[in-house]
Amino acid sequence: DVLLVESGGGVVQTGGSLRLSCVVSGLDFDEYVVGWFRQVPHQASEGVTCIRIVDGKSGITDDAVEGRFTTSSDNAKSTVYLHMNDLKPEDTATYECAATSGNWCGSYMDYWGKGTQVTVSS
Repeated sequence: DVLLVESGGGVVQTGGSLRLSCVVSGLDFDEYVVGWFRQVPHQASEGVTCIRIVDGKSGITDDAVEGRFTTSSDNAKSTVYLHMNDLKPEDTATYECAATSGNWCGSYMDYWGKGTQVTVSS
């Protein structure tokens, strides 16, 4: 079975940093694109970052995190990271990772994790 398991969430003060991890199993990691998404109650999930594992090409898919969030992967560990700096209260959300065999991230991802909660206190 394909599993995506997130970890690293928690409560942090405004201006703080967190690193989220997404461990992927059950698929050929190198052939997938992995994205981080976030969702708050009663709102649609929105993409945050995306990374193409085979060559490490990555990008920000949410202008609100430009300059503060980055993503990276450790192929030996089949793990994708979300590095979050200068956190703001509006970053509070459940963060999920998702994978697709397609060319880039979007709402059509093939597999999803269950998410990890990030809360930024003011």
